[in-house]
Amino acid sequence: MKHLRTVLSAALGLGLAAGLAAVPGSATATAPPSDRAHLGYSGTAAEDEAGNRAFFEAVMKSALRKHAENPGATAVTVTYSAASAPTFRNQIAASTRIWNSSVSNVRLVEGSNPDFTYREGNDSRGSYAYTDGRGRGYIFLDYRQNQVYNSTRVTSHETGHVLGLPDNYRGPCSELMSGGGPGPSCTNAYPNQNEINRVNARWARAVSTFAKELGVKLP
Repeated sequence: MKHLRTVLSAALGLGLAAGLAAVPGSATATAPPSDRAHLGYSGTAAEDEAGNRAFFEAVMKSALRKHAENPGATAVTVTYSAASAPTFRNQIAASTRIWNSSVSNVRLVEGSNPDFTYREGNDSRGSYAYTDGRGRGYIFLDYRQNQVYNSTRVTSHETGHVLGLPDNYRGPCSELMSGGGPGPSCTNAYPNQNEINRVNARWARAVSTFAKELGVKLP
């Protein structure tokens, strides 16, 4: 188990270094949702980069632990549950199809023992990705925001944080992680090629490091 923790740490380090913005060393988790500065999908004043990084780290760590059962696989399976977001089941399914058809080194699957969950409700700060810093995280989908903005884009955007992408609200509509920056008229729910490349590279490095440390030959 000690060796596995070392492998996980190395894989996470490489994955996170492949494009996430630097954050203070002490920023390992978001504050509770009621204290969040991050304004969610349409926020521009206070991106919570530390929270996004913590969420990605928690999901990747959870997924790689299970990946140890099949270390020769080139893609890491990330499992989610949509049970607590029944209103958005169609959007979540669409977002899953979008990401699975776009990237090759990580795959989203709905199932038991999830690495993260989706939730729904009302929150004046909109939709967001959240982790408690102890390996548990969720994507919150706000009702009103999903009526103003294209709901599949919102869901796909927030799911991008699971895969390691930060917000860039000043980007164009063609950039999924620009979120609500381009305004409600933007309906693009697909990552652009740069975003696809970043996700593939991040997870490929994690898998490669993981397999190398365990002495597994990749196919």
